[in-house]
Amino acid sequence: MTAEQPDPRRWLTLLAVMLAFLPVVLDMTILHVAVPTLTQDLRASANAVLWIIDIYPLLMAGLVVPMGTLADKVGARKILLLGLVVFGLASALAAFSTSAGLLIAARGLLAMGGAMVMPSVLGIIRKTFEDDGERAMALGLWGTVGAAGAAVGPLIGGGLLAHFWWGSVFLVNVPVMLVVAPACALLLPKGEATVPGRWPIGQALLLIAGMMSLVYGIKAGFGAKQPLPLVALIVLAGAALLAIFVRWQLRSRTPMLDMTLFSHPAIVAGIIMAVVASGALAGVELTLAQELQYVLGKTPLQAGLFMIPIMVAAALGGPVAGTLSNRFGLRSVACVSLLIAAACLGALGLSDFGEPGLAVPALLSALGLTLSIGLTASSIAIMGSVEAAKGGAAGSLEATSYELGTGFGITIFGVFMSAVFAASIDLPPELAPPLAEQASRSIGDAFLVAHGMGGEEAAALIGAAKRAFSQTHTALLSTAAMILAALAVAVFFLLGSYRARSSPAH
Repeated sequence: MTAEQPDPRRWLTLLAVMLAFLPVVLDMTILHVAVPTLTQDLRASANAVLWIIDIYPLLMAGLVVPMGTLADKVGARKILLLGLVVFGLASALAAFSTSAGLLIAARGLLAMGGAMVMPSVLGIIRKTFEDDGERAMALGLWGTVGAAGAAVGPLIGGGLLAHFWWGSVFLVNVPVMLVVAPACALLLPKGEATVPGRWPIGQALLLIAGMMSLVYGIKAGFGAKQPLPLVALIVLAGAALLAIFVRWQLRSRTPMLDMTLFSHPAIVAGIIMAVVASGALAGVELTLAQELQYVLGKTPLQAGLFMIPIMVAAALGGPVAGTLSNRFGLRSVACVSLLIAAACLGALGLSDFGEPGLAVPALLSALGLTLSIGLTASSIAIMGSVEAAKGGAAGSLEATSYELGTGFGITIFGVFMSAVFAASIDLPPELAPPLAEQASRSIGDAFLVAHGMGGEEAAALIGAAKRAFSQTHTALLSTAAMILAALAVAVFFLLGSYRARSSPAH
């Protein structure tokens, strides 16, 4: 805590960065309810759909650390405003895409804009709030935007799809950016401290190449879309590039990333929490969106309304996490919230969404609240462990964790979903082998095959696909529950010695 009076404009600064962060986090989940619609309109394969969804978080994972360090060099305000412009332009391109390939490219450009925004937001919050209690509350409010934005994404997407085409889920970002960018330009202070020295472009390119190679290799390996020797070569190449990057950081006088950050157990705990919790949330939302529409026949809007309990509860999680962590300690709050979230997922895996009653909305509410608390706890652990001068670097690590978690969560859930679905579906015996192979890939592919057929054969295939997906959702949610429970145990030990760092002097 500093002896100086805190900046009276600090809460306006927080409002500005929350406005900037909202469109970025909305774009992570707003597409989920549009997946069935765009799959049919673009005739996208299951593999193309996975790329459309997770190219955004996976590409961001390679970009946020370089962008976070660039923000420390030239100023977070400049990088933030540039990112908002790029994000708006990419949204317009995505809205009017005419093929799956073009949409994937537009989502990649969206990732570039988002990678500029996310670490800048966290770095500005860290530099603005030196008091431990105020920082916890500020990160809690920021966490509210993140969790509620991710949760409200399907609802907004469903509302748009009820009246417009699937591209509207991207086009909505354009008018939002026309309001948010000028607001940030006015509210964010122009004068800010920066780190001297040049931005090491060579280190940035090495990190991006290493991250993307490793991520793509793991994704291709899980998806079994490439020969195993090629996958192994890509993964090894990515790991080798990252090893060279780490060695470079340890020897360089001007490293891009301060590797000593990883010596803080609380930062490691925060990174693991962010990866696993965001991955579980993204994968669960994708699973629910598909079951509600394909199996239960709900419209995108009805699917979004079904998820309102998650949205409302997640909006409360951020400030609740800040208040509880100040009172009971971060360790207790993080562990208990993760255990409750695990129990909720396990119960949802055994629930019948066709007859939800009061139990399913209550479970969804508890899940949204506890996962939001867990994600905010990861922010408090990471940002509270560093001095303000390293806020951008710490923020980029957290942003990378979120994006890796979301990307891998969707990829792993998607691949697991396809594997369980293929093993569970009982295909009609009269289905031709090529069609049977396609129909067993995913419930979306099964519906595509059925639409090309007619009469009783189509009805039999759709019925078999619905039954298989219901079994799939039980396996997915139960597995996610066990992963969260294991995470709670790991976090208990990693946060054992956590102490917030309140000033640069430390």
